[in-house]
Amino acid sequence: MKEIYISTDIETDGPIPGPHSMLSFASVALRADGHELGRFSANLETLPDASGHPSTMAWWESQPHAWAACRQNLRDPALAMADYRNWLRALPGKPVFVAYPAGFDFTFVYWYLIRFTGESPFSHSALDLKTLAMALLGSEYRSATKRNMPRNWFPNLPHTHVALDDALEQGHLFVAMLAERDARFRD
Repeated sequence: MKEIYISTDIETDGPIPGPHSMLSFASVALRADGHELGRFSANLETLPDASGHPSTMAWWESQPHAWAACRQNLRDPALAMADYRNWLRALPGKPVFVAYPAGFDFTFVYWYLIRFTGESPFSHSALDLKTLAMALLGSEYRSATKRNMPRNWFPNLPHTHVALDDALEQGHLFVAMLAERDARFRD
């Protein structure tokens, strides 16, 4: 089966799942050539015994539009994660989680999938865009930041801190990075 790249962005109220909640998440399913296969997004009710982390909540105060966007049409996490798992399973290939940074976003998505569905269609497959940038740029990891990446990698899409917007932007960044990699191997 071909790999399907699942560009995913999340919004949370703290640094780790359990004590804090994933407020919203969105995924865009892409083939390596950039063809979009589908989108999934959900805003989630907070976990019953969780609370917002003070520094994260202070950041949210500076993002009223994004906060409002992730607090409307809330869904029960168990139902949303079951729908997400089913959406992933219905894709025509093996899903590979893609994020920037994958270490943060994957931690929440994986935790929520295991907690609410008992499984992860991703297994442990998470691709970090910062690590891919490090390899393409020939730089150290901490230097592989967006400001050091070539402008032609970036789509003309907004970064709004609304999960679906950011997952779409990030997915197109990933496809541009793959094209750069492929061009280098052709030469």
